[in-house]
Amino acid sequence: MGLTLAACGVLGNPLDNEASTAGDAAAGEALFMQPLVGPMNAPGCLTCHSLEPGVVIAGPSLAGISAAAASRVPGQSSEAYLQSSITAPDDYIVEGYETGGMYGMYGDELTEAQVNDLVEFLLSLN
Repeated sequence: MGLTLAACGVLGNPLDNEASTAGDAAAGEALFMQPLVGPMNAPGCLTCHSLEPGVVIAGPSLAGISAAAASRVPGQSSEAYLQSSITAPDDYIVEGYETGGMYGMYGDELTEAQVNDLVEFLLSLN
């Protein structure tokens, strides 16, 4: 998803294990389901990510991402990993995928509250 607001200090350090989203899971789910997001009408999450186990569209399925996120980057919380995955997706690439595969502007397209809402929704996916 791309350029990170974290570099500007807006979202804080996505690598910080103590990152806190305080988001709204229902708002995050609604945002996830939108076909286009942000002022530039970027492709929505569901365009590339399935919520069904084993169903790959362009990006990995996000079924069970809450548990998987906890073990992706040693020392990084699920919350911090998900925040970074949205705002700086090339920081960690899931095996089998390549850098640059995710639309690169979500850090600019989404507000901090929207990122927090998406993280909260993703944390609810077991």
